[in-house]
Amino acid sequence: MIDCAPTTTDTGPTLFSPLTVRGVTLRNRIGVSPMCQYCCTDGLADAWHLVHLGSRAVGGAGLVMAEATAVTPEGRISPADLGLWSEAHAAALAPVAAFIRRMGAVPGIQLAHAGRKASCLPPWDGGARIVDRQDGAWDVLAPSAIPFSEGEPLPIALDAAGIDAVKEAFVAAAHRAVAAGFAVIELHAAHGYLLHQFLSPLSNHRDDAYGGSLENRMRLPLEIIAALRAVIPGAMPLLVRISATDWMEGGWDLEQSVCFAREMGKLGVDLVDVSSGALVPHARIPVAPGYQVPFAAAIREQAGIRTSAVGLITEPAQAEAIVATGQADMVLLAREMLRSPYWPIQAAAALGCEQPWPQQYGYAVKRR
Repeated sequence: MIDCAPTTTDTGPTLFSPLTVRGVTLRNRIGVSPMCQYCCTDGLADAWHLVHLGSRAVGGAGLVMAEATAVTPEGRISPADLGLWSEAHAAALAPVAAFIRRMGAVPGIQLAHAGRKASCLPPWDGGARIVDRQDGAWDVLAPSAIPFSEGEPLPIALDAAGIDAVKEAFVAAAHRAVAAGFAVIELHAAHGYLLHQFLSPLSNHRDDAYGGSLENRMRLPLEIIAALRAVIPGAMPLLVRISATDWMEGGWDLEQSVCFAREMGKLGVDLVDVSSGALVPHARIPVAPGYQVPFAAAIREQAGIRTSAVGLITEPAQAEAIVATGQADMVLLAREMLRSPYWPIQAAAALGCEQPWPQQYGYAVKRR
């Protein structure tokens, strides 16, 4: 268990103090959340990913996370998702990771499987489930044969062999992520995707060792965590993104999230990336600035594990308050980073500390 006392610094804003996790040091407490770009062909990264992620590294973030990256073809949310199920995928991502490092940021990647939320159109095409093979549909997998939305075809409930194949796919993708040069791996167990589906009693109606009790519903994510920790370098941080609550009665909630975080910590997870929701389509979520921060704070305090806070964090003073008061160890920004890739540099200026300009720009912008 780590010491989760609030972080303080006498040299400037806590937001711009380094954060060391295992053998990796982030230059500040600002990360770029994984954000799906829906622009791949056969799962392969291209120049868009280099520019998209590279520009956020140039902009001064400490951690730059590649989007949800499918460990199998059927684990993609859409046919245009990023993947890491072959050596060709790792080779396509290697230049992206290298450029992020060159700009002084730490390259991270989120490994994911969409489960019953797979085989969908990109959001700008409506995001609906693709069901016809002629349109590129594929069979979707889940812990139980319960669809995400009413009227969709039933997913295929994973059997024992299917569960083993999922575990093997995550391990193989982790090997490729290391080979591609990523320094941080995050396991996606949030937002209604496969591992979240196993965690929540709303989507997991199994009657075997992977369903029923909290212990059983946590089993697959914890087995994958243990397998990843066993194969990635000891100095590499392992993060897990969770949805702290389903925002639905009878679903996954904060109390279960705290228990899950404690068990993850025992297996070598270094930080829990705390989000919420997206398991079911009609949850009522009280969206407001920083609305998920209390979940990160509660898990950090009660489970004794580092956390990151996400969700409508847009202002430098807001982000500084979150980390300076010990509600989370870092913040991850998504939409605000789309609006302003140089948000960390702008935040440093607003908080009165040295701006993390890259050398190629800094010599010019600092001249009087």
